[in-house]
Amino acid sequence: MNDILPPESARWEWLEAKVRDLMARYAYRNIRTPIVEPTPLFVRGLGEVTDIVEKEMYSFEDRLNGEQLTLRPEATAGVVRAVAEHSMLYDGGKRLYYMGPMFRHERPQRGRYRQFHQIGAEALGFPGAEVDAELILLASALWRDLGLQNVRLELNSLGQPDERKAHRAALIAYLEQHVDALDEEARRRLHSNPLRILDTKNPAMQSVVEAAPRLIDFLGPQSLAHLDAVKAILDANGVAWTVNPRLVRGMDYYNLTVFEFVTDQLGSQGTICGGGRYDYLIEQIGGKAAPAVGWALGVERVLELLKEQNSAPPSLAPDVYAIVPSTAVLPRAVATVEQLRQHGVRVQMHAAPSLEGMGSMKSQFKKADASGAMHALVFGDDELSRGMVTVKALRDGAGEQTERPLDSVAQWSATLQSTR
Repeated sequence: MNDILPPESARWEWLEAKVRDLMARYAYRNIRTPIVEPTPLFVRGLGEVTDIVEKEMYSFEDRLNGEQLTLRPEATAGVVRAVAEHSMLYDGGKRLYYMGPMFRHERPQRGRYRQFHQIGAEALGFPGAEVDAELILLASALWRDLGLQNVRLELNSLGQPDERKAHRAALIAYLEQHVDALDEEARRRLHSNPLRILDTKNPAMQSVVEAAPRLIDFLGPQSLAHLDAVKAILDANGVAWTVNPRLVRGMDYYNLTVFEFVTDQLGSQGTICGGGRYDYLIEQIGGKAAPAVGWALGVERVLELLKEQNSAPPSLAPDVYAIVPSTAVLPRAVATVEQLRQHGVRVQMHAAPSLEGMGSMKSQFKKADASGAMHALVFGDDELSRGMVTVKALRDGAGEQTERPLDSVAQWSATLQSTR
């Protein structure tokens, strides 16, 4: 688990602001659920034999009442619980999004920490393929807004339970014939969760996995029609896709459409966003049956990919650094700075480094330059006596300076913001 410090935290704020703006354009509303939930919620929701439940959850017993609790390893189960608990679907479907920390006990590596952060979108109460497609288009729009390149979309369908049951039987029969080629983990899952074997990263098993029965070959007309409808909407919107018949995702709750957005620039952590339809999860955790679909992205991975592609967010440096030669001018300086801030100008004001005074002008200009500000405001005694302040350029046209009247802050504040 790690701290996120300035200036890195500014990149997080920039990404979160982009997400909030995008979600508003798609009419998704924010939901915030607890970080701690009852452990059975995740066992029922994610599947008892998933990696997350078996190996990765941070679970503990409440010392006051003995309840089994878990730090959330993902957010969908909590969102579904909240929707069911508060009867949110009584008046129709809901489009929701969330941001926040999740917790899994994994081996830390690039783009993966034990406390990690996800942003997710969930559409609950909508059965149609158009909402699957809408969520994929929402994610694609985010990559566009962020300036991300070379992110590809992989699609698959997990069909419905009876189709998966027929495929499961065929898959087990096939794997039993190749049991000697399976690693220990695959053998353990052979009868409990054979579909997850198809997601193995073990190179020695790839030939066996590639030749295994494909779930898509067991899908009936309705499941295939649902997938085709998603494809048609994506095609109409110019979103490229490929079908990956081995794409199964890591949670047991999915059915029909599943998808991932993948990059080759982050090594083994190449999946930056994934999701799918989960029509049976609400009923599974005790709510009234309702269809649903959603996705989650890894914030750390997206930011890492932005770094790889040298796609830097706009500077969040102050517009102005206020130079204050003496404590005598502080009241006028602070009053002017406050007016600028009220007009939207980002101002960092110099503060005395010690009780001896405000520090030399040279040291203040050094701090002004290091702040990244475009301009310095110099509150000199002579200028203030004439009701003026000096504006000095620190970047473009460095060294150029003009005087501005203190009684017309509103008129020249826009100039200070225009060079962001």
